[in-house]
Amino acid sequence: MPECDNPLWPCAMTGAVACLAGFEGITVIIHGSSGCYYYPATLLHAPLEGTFIMEQEVIFGSEERLREVIAGVAGNGKRTAVVTTCVPAILGEDIRSVLAAHDSIIVDSPGFSGDLETGYRAALEALGPSVDPPEPCVNIDGICLLDPFFRGNLHEILRLLRLASVPVGTIFCSDSAENVNHASPYTIGTNGDFASGVGEFLGGTLGLDTVAQTITEVCRHVPESDPDPVIRETEREKERVIRACDKFLRRFDPPRVAIFAGLSYARFAEEALHTWLDAEILCIGTRNDPGGSPGHITRASGMNEVKALLEDHRPDLVLGSSFEQSAGGSYGFVGITPPLRGRVSLAPRTLAGITGTLSLIENVLNECMDSRKSTAPITGLPRHR
Repeated sequence: MPECDNPLWPCAMTGAVACLAGFEGITVIIHGSSGCYYYPATLLHAPLEGTFIMEQEVIFGSEERLREVIAGVAGNGKRTAVVTTCVPAILGEDIRSVLAAHDSIIVDSPGFSGDLETGYRAALEALGPSVDPPEPCVNIDGICLLDPFFRGNLHEILRLLRLASVPVGTIFCSDSAENVNHASPYTIGTNGDFASGVGEFLGGTLGLDTVAQTITEVCRHVPESDPDPVIRETEREKERVIRACDKFLRRFDPPRVAIFAGLSYARFAEEALHTWLDAEILCIGTRNDPGGSPGHITRASGMNEVKALLEDHRPDLVLGSSFEQSAGGSYGFVGITPPLRGRVSLAPRTLAGITGTLSLIENVLNECMDSRKSTAPITGLPRHR
């Protein structure tokens, strides 16, 4: 869907930049207007270059401006990646001829070409990752600079792989550019919306049972690894979650929840809240294409759709972004998708791995208790899972 019809989810251009900017050794140039530059620069907090084309360049052509910017970054020892935006695409400029003398990556990813994931995949394809592992190891994918949980997800999965004595291959997309061509034949994921498609996918890491299954599968492929430390930690933390949720359910009714996020995080949150809190999931509004998902999952890419779902279902807890938080209503709120504004976030936060589930349930329980403890009725015995 074009960006102009999808204000809550970034366009293909931003997705391409998010992919490329995650690799050290690549200078990303956004070939477009100042607005096209500042939007991803504000979201990604990554060093970017821009051509900042003006009205006269729209009329007479922007090739010379692109040459000037490339000349300005030449000699920094990095490969150049140029991401085209709507204006050069509409003008039909021959960008490839301009860059013929340079070792450059070109990603044709104007905003009207699709959504965030479309641009992300286009940039990965342009990078051309290849499998060439120096030793048995596993790649990590789903690491996207736009995701507010990407740092925490990466830290957590690195921790779990170390615990299982599994070497790490290439991280898509937070690694050196050189490692793109030395990926492992095996990959695990943190966020399925940003899958790399590199190597054999061995599983995701959202949810406690999924973590145990994936690490077990990884250890079948990697010699001298051991899943037992991860499995023991998973079982130990599962008991903590059960105790905390049962304590909550002795005092309060299960929450009635509306979820707004990318499909991968939305399905993870749905399963976690239903499993541990017997939550009633009223609706899920996805920023991206829900594919063949069940009927209660629909695309909600604009504020009108978000407000309609909230008005129809009237949840007492909403998981989503600052857009849902500002939509009005007396519901509690937990942020799980960008943008998350109005708060300082320095420490890594995670949704993946063991700590990710603990963090999600902790935030939900605290928000529910803060918003309901003074009015919610006492309920009966704890739920048994």
